[in-house]
Amino acid sequence: MSGVTLKNTIKKYGDIQVVHGIDLEVEHGEFCVFVGPSGCGKSTLLRMIAGLEETTAGQINIGARDVTRLDPSDRGVAMVFQTYALYPHMTVQDNMGFGLKMNGHPKAEIAAKVAEASRILKLDEYLSRKPAALSGGQRQRVSIGRAIVRGPEVFLFDEPLSNLDAELRVEMRVEIARLHKEIGATMIYVTHDQVEAMTLADKIVVLRKGVIEQVGAPMDLYRDPDNKFVAGFIGSPAMNFMAGEIANGTVAVPGMKAHFDLGVTSHSGPVTVGMRAEHLVVDADGDTHTVDLTESLGGVSYVYLLGDTGERIVIEERGDQRSRLGDRVGITIDANRVYLFDAKTEARIRT
Repeated sequence: MSGVTLKNTIKKYGDIQVVHGIDLEVEHGEFCVFVGPSGCGKSTLLRMIAGLEETTAGQINIGARDVTRLDPSDRGVAMVFQTYALYPHMTVQDNMGFGLKMNGHPKAEIAAKVAEASRILKLDEYLSRKPAALSGGQRQRVSIGRAIVRGPEVFLFDEPLSNLDAELRVEMRVEIARLHKEIGATMIYVTHDQVEAMTLADKIVVLRKGVIEQVGAPMDLYRDPDNKFVAGFIGSPAMNFMAGEIANGTVAVPGMKAHFDLGVTSHSGPVTVGMRAEHLVVDADGDTHTVDLTESLGGVSYVYLLGDTGERIVIEERGDQRSRLGDRVGITIDANRVYLFDAKTEARIRT
């Protein structure tokens, strides 16, 4: 069994610490995605697992083996990078088998493993081509194929689709999901793309400033965030946040008529009220806001509203009736879908 376990893992560059005591368990066969803002440490953590970055302190296990101080070649991992890193003078077949050739594997074994990888990735008709004759998506499939032929215990992906256009990203997401289902290997994947994280992951790890904010299944993080950062980071468009106040268990939001008796007895004073776009209901009798911007995506539109007291809110609209720039729109809040966060600590206040 080849899961990955991190125990109090730390990374420092001189006096600057960028990864702060990470504890994490990725189970065998799991697809784990690291997300977070730029500079949060997600790629550094991935490179530490690969052995491309030295671990300052703590321990990294792959299966039962402590690999913390092992060379990358001895860890049983294969990494797929943002750039394809293919040899331009070699054919697809030679690119995929080059690592095995350099390690002295027999030609028959290399040919068999390349054939199996090309079958999985549907690259059979391209084996005699060179990288210049391939599309970006095909090159990335070759890069993934090169990882497959090594037969690693763990696959590591560092933003592998960020150089592709939107259509190819969708195609490659499907390919990677299918690959994971077919070979059942442990995969750890770094991305800044919400859609990739939500659609590919069994488990998402949300990082900020080298610390794990929350770990969980995609919809668990979406529906039940532990703090304001996770609530705002997971989901597109981002959750709406407004300043509010709790008194005697009732939540009031300045500039809005609605008061919510949520039975919160453990907290009083300033709070941040969170509301997702799909939980705000268009209602002629509700609080009136002016349409500042609309984004139409076909079956759904996101409408950005500007309140009379300066608050900004995004709502979701479906159906044929869509708001237009300058319209006055009334909205109400579904009290059962309100999230509350401590105004100072940003921790979730659970009702």
